[in-house]
Amino acid sequence: MSFCKEVREEFKDSWESSFHHPFVTGLADGTLPEDVFRYYVMQDAYYLTHFAKVQALGAVKATDLQMTRAFAHHAEQTCAAELSLHESFMQILGVTESEWETFEPSPSAYAYVSHMYRAAQGDVADVLATLLPCYWLYYEIGVHLQGATPDNPIYQRWIATYGSEWFASLVEEQKDRMDQLAADVSPARLQELKAHFKRSTYYEWHFWEQAWTQEKWVVQSEVPAYER
Repeated sequence: MSFCKEVREEFKDSWESSFHHPFVTGLADGTLPEDVFRYYVMQDAYYLTHFAKVQALGAVKATDLQMTRAFAHHAEQTCAAELSLHESFMQILGVTESEWETFEPSPSAYAYVSHMYRAAQGDVADVLATLLPCYWLYYEIGVHLQGATPDNPIYQRWIATYGSEWFASLVEEQKDRMDQLAADVSPARLQELKAHFKRSTYYEWHFWEQAWTQEKWVVQSEVPAYER
């Protein structure tokens, strides 16, 4: 069984829990509060800035020029296509320059980005195993939501983007590449790559959750009883 088939089956429950998160179902039926989506867009713009940089690290770590070109192309696509999508969303949602000047990533967004950079200290397979859940899960959600007709045109555009043939081609390309990179590796190495994939899948669910709750950096002011 290929790496992608293995991880899709092995982490099926945590993977598919994203389909049922209220953020995602709210996108589909149009009930998602716009302030929640606004929060998500700002956090996702932060995340994608670093996602593109980790893609560029994949280009540096690639084992041949063809792979270098592919990762560089993906980084450029992230910057040009996805960030421009978010910029148009932010304009529609009225995000101001002063808000960006005081922007702070949520704890979950910060942790996800930190995880990507940590995994990227390895080789190109580590990089891709860490990035792949974002590509792949968003595409599956886009397909899952096809046919949804939310009243909000921003939500319609989000669904159309991630369920598109253009995005599907990027996902399939990276899945094929991941299967090639993971072929014939040792059992210990396979577990390392799976661990990257698993953690990114975990953070994907928490990315919906941090937007849904508009997560803040909160310090518990009262000392828990067990520490007294």
